[in-house]
Amino acid sequence: MRVTSKGQVTIPQRVRERLGITPGSEVDFRLDEAGARLVRVDPGDGQALVARMRGRATVPMSTEEIMALTRGDD
Repeated sequence: MRVTSKGQVTIPQRVRERLGITPGSEVDFRLDEAGARLVRVDPGDGQALVARMRGRATVPMSTEEIMALTRGDD
């Protein structure tokens, strides 16, 4: 299986069928000492979303500053 310049791979049809992966499905890679495993993410599993987002913020604002901005406080 070849990786594209964008880091993309095509998941073989037999794997998609076995894992229940359909268009729009969320997948994740789980790393361990043996390598990586592709897993289908349960749509109701908010923990996976939080784990992927944790540590990615680039705006040095406090929660209060962000809330004031969204509320339109001056």
